Amino acid sequence: MGATSMFCYQCEQTAKGEGCTKVGVCGKDADVAALQDLLIYALKGLSQVAVEGRKVGVNDKQVNVFTVQALFSTLTNVDFDAQRFVEFINSCIELREGLKKKVKAAGSKVEFAGGPAAFQPAKDLNGLVDQGTKVGLKSDTSIDPNILSLQHITLFGIKGVAAYADHAQILGKEDDSVYAFIHEGLAATLRKDLSLNDWVGLALKTGEANIKAMELLDAGNTGTYGHPVPTKVPLGAKKGKAILVSGHDLKDLEELLKQTEGKGIYVYSHGEMLPTHGYPNLKKYQHFYGHYGTAWQNQAKEFAEFPGPIVMTTNCIQRPKESYVNSIYTCGLVGWPGATHIKDRNFAPVIKKAQEMPGFASDTNGKTVTVGFGRNTVMGVAGAVIEAVKNKAIRHFFLVAGCDGAKPGRNYYTEFVEKVPKDCVVLTLACGKFRFFDKDLGDIGGIPRLLDVGQCNDAYSAVQIALALAKAFNVGVNELPLSLVLSWYEQKAVAILLSLLHLGVKNIRLGPSLPAFVTPAVLDVLVKNFNIMPISTPDQDLKAILG
Repeated sequence: MGATSMFCYQCEQTAKGEGCTKVGVCGKDADVAALQDLLIYALKGLSQVAVEGRKVGVNDKQVNVFTVQALFSTLTNVDFDAQRFVEFINSCIELREGLKKKVKAAGSKVEFAGGPAAFQPAKDLNGLVDQGTKVGLKSDTSIDPNILSLQHITLFGIKGVAAYADHAQILGKEDDSVYAFIHEGLAATLRKDLSLNDWVGLALKTGEANIKAMELLDAGNTGTYGHPVPTKVPLGAKKGKAILVSGHDLKDLEELLKQTEGKGIYVYSHGEMLPTHGYPNLKKYQHFYGHYGTAWQNQAKEFAEFPGPIVMTTNCIQRPKESYVNSIYTCGLVGWPGATHIKDRNFAPVIKKAQEMPGFASDTNGKTVTVGFGRNTVMGVAGAVIEAVKNKAIRHFFLVAGCDGAKPGRNYYTEFVEKVPKDCVVLTLACGKFRFFDKDLGDIGGIPRLLDVGQCNDAYSAVQIALALAKAFNVGVNELPLSLVLSWYEQKAVAILLSLLHLGVKNIRLGPSLPAFVTPAVLDVLVKNFNIMPISTPDQDLKAILG
């Protein structure tokens, strides 16, 4: 027996803008959705014990790392492999019971009557699926809809925090305050004594934790690979064998580059891997050649036509089509039925597949795009930027950033950037930039009008640029000639939005549509406190911003 229905609305592309109820728009089936719900439920129980543990000085590193990895596996487009969730759920219970013993030995009471801290998983897949159908997002009908909305904003934001924290700990950067808040936030969803204002506070605290997680990740990336520098990246191809890498994980890319060196194989970036060409310790590999394709709009076609294997790291990539799934390889937490999963970053199967596949028959020349405008680079020319603003050469900055996606409505961002006046600068990051990343916008006094700050993982860089400019002009960030026009798709975007709200950033324009999990009353709170607003049309929005 399997699950016949589901409810999921954690991403922007959810069915009818309301929720997926039979199968996910992302491709996950009802069984996997139920297993994800059950894993979240189990993690709430583990978090209750972890919260009690910290009160008596018990802090378990294995529990901390597991929590962020397990949460990360439930993000949109990460893992559709049912068996992986069975393993996660059983590991969660094993860790929970072990932690209970440590906490009890330290003198704390860890007897939980019922609920997720006492829950025991079924012995088989069908039983687990059945359990999962009973603990989904809307399973508790006694919760006030507005409090539930804020709980889900917090939960989805915590998932985003977990993703950044996992990336950071892979590179050796951790901070217990992040783990502690994740456990606190998950455990809080089980409480009945928290008010609407309490939940607003927890949502904003999620944003605060995310800033710390992104700071750790930034330190891990730049400490390991150097600060990005402006780098021209070819959009063409070189004759020879080829491997395509999509996703976000720099460690996976580095290991692949090491293992393919000297083997006559060119490695190409795809999607959010484009900005990695700017890191000195990655760009040094001569066979890390260029960028192939966009992000979402043409991904199926791009993957099907690529003459070599494709490596998927982390999310923000569509589920592979059956027609080319045999050349798809996943690593880290990513997994799909039918795709080969790489363990311990041993890319030998990928290299073998690349040597078997035809590769590119000849060189092709295309455009080039420039990446590498992280905070270090931008602040290195801060004096010129400030002077250009003071003498009115630069009138306004637009941060046009966020996620890409397949649903119609995202052409707004292309048109918006095309219509930005020539005395304005566009900063961009994340895969939303693939709607306009190859546009030649020229420069203002040598300062490029299109500055690629990096991956969504580099949102910390954009925040630091804004804060540094505010300090230089001696104004608050909301008084800067800066407007944020954001596109969202999944849970990391929720975490980043909460970070901006925690910092008090106002007047954010958000699209293509507003989250289904935000009730009208909660939206009203966001509008009144932060003047957050939906995008309209590029012409209307530009006129409203610039006058």
